[in-house]
Amino acid sequence: MKAGNGTRLLINEVATRDGFQMESRFIPTDDKVALVDRLSTLGYAKIEVTSFTLAKAIPALRDGEEVMHRIARRPGVVYTALVPNVRGAERALESRIDEFNIVMSVSETHNLSNLRMTREQSFAQLAEVVALAKRADVPVNVSLSCVFGCPMEGEVLLSVVLGWIDRFAVLGVQGITLCDTTGMAYPTQVQAVCDAVLARHPALEWTAHFHNTRGMGLANTVAAVEAGIRRLDMSLGGIGDCPYAPGATGNVATEDVVHMLQCMGYDTGMNLDGVVAAAEQLESLVQHELSSQVSRAGHRLTRHAPPADFNDIVERANARLQKEQA
Repeated sequence: MKAGNGTRLLINEVATRDGFQMESRFIPTDDKVALVDRLSTLGYAKIEVTSFTLAKAIPALRDGEEVMHRIARRPGVVYTALVPNVRGAERALESRIDEFNIVMSVSETHNLSNLRMTREQSFAQLAEVVALAKRADVPVNVSLSCVFGCPMEGEVLLSVVLGWIDRFAVLGVQGITLCDTTGMAYPTQVQAVCDAVLARHPALEWTAHFHNTRGMGLANTVAAVEAGIRRLDMSLGGIGDCPYAPGATGNVATEDVVHMLQCMGYDTGMNLDGVVAAAEQLESLVQHELSSQVSRAGHRLTRHAPPADFNDIVERANARLQKEQA
């Protein structure tokens, strides 16, 4: 592993969309707004606030417009949202969105299962969204699901991934997110995929998005960064998963990843103590334990008091030492 040497990384928060959409408890609108406003002060480059899908499809985010209208926007933070189609894009524009995040899978089976469309149908629909975004002068990011494997098809060929990337690049999108949707990625694979896409389309803004299903999320993050990826998605507390991957756990936890990268010498621009405090607030909102580690253990130099009888221990140790030396 290489030292970060102050390399600047851009951190994107996805808990308020990718995470909240999977929660069984509806998070009140006031609480969503308050959390986004708190996150806006912590150094994020981008916050994925909500989704403009139909309320019946994702009822947990049925208040997307209200949240977007009420948040306090801070200069330098990009406020993005998932935009599934032209109608969703029109709603997003009315909410003064900074960026469209559009999603499709590079796996045919996963795309049909998740979006109820073939990949070609998804691409045609999303091409219309990109055209609308261009007319409105709003940048578009494409999140490609299952880049590192599909839970139903298995391996996804790199040539297939590159083919879809090429087609979106022709449309003129600004960036592409490589999504490890169900936590199937491993570090050497991540390195190879990131090397390939960066070489093929160096002008695109690349983001990596990992899940920690098999405990490799942090290692995969390091592999992506060492390959040259400078933008990273992560989720406060590690919330969020995929309904089409039995046993899948959530995204890599923001506090865990930021802690690791800062220890390695990377400049994340993040207030880690503030992130940990926000995770505590999040846990009270979702009303279940979070999967993150740093929120429980603290950063690596967190100090703890010695045992209550530590002075007695020292005295006994010194007495033994004196006796041995006599």
